[in-house]
Amino acid sequence: MKKEEDKAERVLSIYTRLMQGKIINKEEESLKFGVATRTIQRHIADINHFLSGQCNETGEIKEVIHDAKSGGYRLETKVQNQLIPEELLAVCKVLLESRALVKEEMFPIINKLLSACGTEQDRKRIKDYIGNEMLHYVELHHHKKLVKILWELEKAVKEQRYVEICYKKLKNTQLVKRKVKPVGIMFSEFYYYLTAFIEDIDKEKEFQNPDDLFPTIYRVDRLEDIKILDEHFPIPYKERFEEGEFRRRIQFMYGGRLKKIRFKYKGSSLEAVLDRLPTAKVIKEEGGEVLVQAEVFGDGVDRWIRSQGDDIYDMESIVLT
Repeated sequence: MKKEEDKAERVLSIYTRLMQGKIINKEEESLKFGVATRTIQRHIADINHFLSGQCNETGEIKEVIHDAKSGGYRLETKVQNQLIPEELLAVCKVLLESRALVKEEMFPIINKLLSACGTEQDRKRIKDYIGNEMLHYVELHHHKKLVKILWELEKAVKEQRYVEICYKKLKNTQLVKRKVKPVGIMFSEFYYYLTAFIEDIDKEKEFQNPDDLFPTIYRVDRLEDIKILDEHFPIPYKERFEEGEFRRRIQFMYGGRLKKIRFKYKGSSLEAVLDRLPTAKVIKEEGGEVLVQAEVFGDGVDRWIRSQGDDIYDMESIVLT
């Protein structure tokens, strides 16, 4: 035990001084700790192994290198500002599977990402890996360019500018004109959405739930006309819309109320259910049956639960707002 403690003390001492920018001389450390120089060499190798694992979390490459000029070892830090091939492949796969943009917008983005890859060999390899998916890429039926629209809407959100929109309804393709306070841009299952509070509207007449405190959701590709106004709107801090918190509760992009649901699950992939509902918690597990509770916004969850067949049953819901 004492031997292990001595080793830990030596490694931590060397590591701490390297992090402080000091030079580590192998011979001096050998005399200081009363061990062979090869033991110090092994400690430096252990530190390098640890640092290589940290790179994945921080994006910084730290390595202990031998500096002949200084007569010892020092810590060198580099910032990894290029995607490695494995990261790039993962990103390209997500983009292509999302089908979020038309080819004219999606493919240039992927090609620009590929140009950020280190070597020509790596670029060719990734193009080969995703070539079939690009060849058979199917655009969504709206065939609209969205990149510039998303940029303008996001600017309006950050600058708290009113926006006038002309929106095509899903059911009867009726065009509706609205003046809105945009509070967020979200993406879910193929489509981008604008979340916004409607200004100057008779809620009793127009809304199913007049007391709804949450924003209305518009599919961006259904916005026929968009005008960013010079007029600003205030959002008091206590009423500020939190996109991330809202996103945890709305998974299906349907209007409705905020509610707490409970249901029993007996399927084979509880993990898939918990991933689908970020607020979900397991309340109890017994005899192959799991009781799950979650907070969700809107009525879309009802459709999803029906799609799960007999795996989900005995659902209860309590309206929170």
